[in-house]
Amino acid sequence: MIPKHILVPGRVRRPPTDGWSWIDRRFLREHASRLSHEAICLYFFLAAVSDKHGLSFYGDATIALRLRLAEAVVVCARDELVAADLVAYRAPLTQVLSLPAATIQRRDGGLASFGEILRSLATPSPHTDPRRSS
Repeated sequence: MIPKHILVPGRVRRPPTDGWSWIDRRFLREHASRLSHEAICLYFFLAAVSDKHGLSFYGDATIALRLRLAEAVVVCARDELVAADLVAYRAPLTQVLSLPAATIQRRDGGLASFGEILRSLATPSPHTDPRRSS
């Protein structure tokens, strides 16, 4: 592991005093790779401008201007985020949602939550030899 040290001590980021914004790392690890460039940009924008409840009232025209995108592209990107269950939209509000529970692919093709995975590890498999211990 690379040891970390602050590069510019006088410029350490602090939470804003008059706003509310962050990006959950899981967004990048679990969701960004399945999204278009425009949807990722829109998600970052919405996360940056939203309040503590994830709400933003920016209109499509203003977002398009700020992100230098066509308004129709903003609408498509938002629809993509809604379909991915990352934002909710009811004009004039957009809400950045908490990320869906972490999941991984099961052997049967379905999705398993992290809790299911941990529970399965704690439960002995019927195929496990009880005489063996690890």
